[in-house]
Order: sequence, then C-alpha cells, then structure tokens
Amino acid sequence: MSSETAPRWRKRTARFVEIAERAGVSTATVDRVLNERGSVSPKTRERVVVAARELALPRLLPDTQHGLIHIDILLPDSDAPFFRRLRDAVQRSMQMLDRRVVVHRTLMSAADEARLPKTLAQAGYRRAALIVTTHDTPPVRAALAAAIARGEAVITMVTDVGGIERLHYAGIDNLRAGRTAGYFIGRLARQPGRVLLLPARLDYRAHVDRVEGCRAQLAGRFTQLTCEIAADQTLDQDDRSFRAVSAALKRGGLVGIYNTGYGSAGIDAALHKFDVAGKVVWVGHEMLDQHRAFIDAGVMDIVIDQDPDGQVISALQHVLHACAMVHEAPHAEPVEFRVFCSANVRESGYLGG
Repeated sequence: MSSETAPRWRKRTARFVEIAERAGVSTATVDRVLNERGSVSPKTRERVVVAARELALPRLLPDTQHGLIHIDILLPDSDAPFFRRLRDAVQRSMQMLDRRVVVHRTLMSAADEARLPKTLAQAGYRRAALIVTTHDTPPVRAALAAAIARGEAVITMVTDVGGIERLHYAGIDNLRAGRTAGYFIGRLARQPGRVLLLPARLDYRAHVDRVEGCRAQLAGRFTQLTCEIAADQTLDQDDRSFRAVSAALKRGGLVGIYNTGYGSAGIDAALHKFDVAGKVVWVGHEMLDQHRAFIDAGVMDIVIDQDPDGQVISALQHVLHACAMVHEAPHAEPVEFRVFCSANVRESGYLGG
C-alpha cells in the first residue's frame, strides 16, 4: 500500500464510522449503501443517505429509494378551458420526471367520483402519493382520509378539501383571489350601486371561497357598493350566465360583475343587449383567447389566472419531497395567481374557449 493511499483509506473509514453512528447502523451497512451493493432495507438505506448528506460527505450519493414510485393524479373529466390547460400542464411536467416515477392519470366524471372510495382502495400497485382535484364532500373526505391512513401522501390541487390531514394544497388562495376581484371592482366602479357575484360551481370549495372573499372585500372597504349573489350557480354555462346578468340589469343599478368561472359569452351577450358593455366593471377567471378578445374590446376589465403549470409543479415538488427524491422542502405557501388587464395581455394565443 502506498503512502498516498493509506491516509485516503483511513479518512474514508473515519467518515463511514461517523455516518454509521449517526444512522445507527454498522460501517459495513454504510459501505453497502454508499457503494450500491444492495441487501439493505429501504428505511435503512434512507437513514444512511440522509446521515451522509447531513455530514456533507464529499461524493455523489445514491438515491434514497429503489424501485418505482407510483403516483396517481385524479382530475375532473371536464371540457372547461382551465382543466384542459391543467391536463396539458401535467403532461409537460411528466416529461421532466425521473424514470422511476410512474404517473397514473385518471379523468373522473361525476359517476367516477361517486365511486372514488372504491377506486382509491383498489390500486393494482403500491401507491406512494395521490394528487387530486375533486369536490369537497363527506364521501370524498372519507376516501382521502383512508388513503392517508394507509401512508399515502395526499395533495389537493386547484381546490382544497377540508377536514383531512393532507400533505399540501397546491393551488391559489381563492379567498385572496375573491378579495382581489372585489378590490378592482371597488376601485373601478364609477358610481355607487350593486355588484353581481356569479358562483360557477358551489360543489367546489374554490368557488365558495372566491365569492366569500369578494363579498368580504366589498363589505369592508367599499360600502357604497352592495353585493348581490346570484340565486343559482351558473355551472360554467353561457345561458345561465346570460339569464342571471340580464335579470340583474333589468333591476337597474348594476355597476360590477364578478364571475368565479366560465359562461363568459353569456355575460358579454347580456351586457351588449342592454347597451352597457364597457360601462359595468367585469372581473373573471382564467386567461384564454376568448377573455383576451373581451378585454381588447373594452368589455372585460380584469382576469385572474390560476397558473395551472405552477399548481402542477407545486404538487409534484411536495410529492417528490415526501418520497425523499427532492431533498429541500418546497414552499408551503399557495401558488401565486396572476392578474391580467388590457395593459399586459400578450398578442400570441392563450387557449381557445
């Protein structure tokens, strides 16, 4: 053995002893893990790699997990532009994942969601995590709570589900989005009057929060404006939006509209029918080509966009951290939303809708 080799060997042995003591294993186990010799349980492997990382061992460390990591992503089977953008964002993100990460995407119709507890319980593989965009109902909460009890990391995306110990909510702060809508309506309204709030889907917690945020902002800061919440949810349908806005305009005194979802063509048609297009402040959600056209025409004032790519990235970062594939803990804050108006919409296309 040369004089140069001996000190290097002794140094490596000393570091292995430190790692072994910190991880609570033998130096032989440390050697098997760091040199990829196998025959070590996943938990022991993780302890050794974490200990080596904490001690700043100056070498490339192996991954903490062997084998495939299965992630289920459950999304609504909806033609709404936002959900098409969300599915595209998932597809883009999947192309950047490690090959060991297997993503199973499922589109859920209303009937599928009714069978959600059974669907979640019957995975044909060992599921590490679940990313889900779904309604907040007692059966859904029970199904997700059961998944959490099995040790699966559960991430809610786009809209949250209450009453469960989910790992993370990957979505915007919808109360703040609603408050932002109320702020712009209050600042842009030219005179006192009524503001119509159009809830799109009250079976999604996101829309409930948006309505409440807008109502609270107007009540607390713009007392010259009176909130009027539409009696029926629009279900993102143009005809429902048209009827609700038309009825409000017939009563007179309408100075603002906040639509929490889609159905924008119906709003535009009603405003033009009553010859008030551009005279009533209109705030809506999601940046798409149709909304850009309304903004360019001076009919729509503000669009609040959820940034679907940001939501998917946030969800995957938290999942991969929970699976020990990402070492640094990601931010816990909600995804930041974006605000568009005539001054900052781009000329290239967004998405048809």
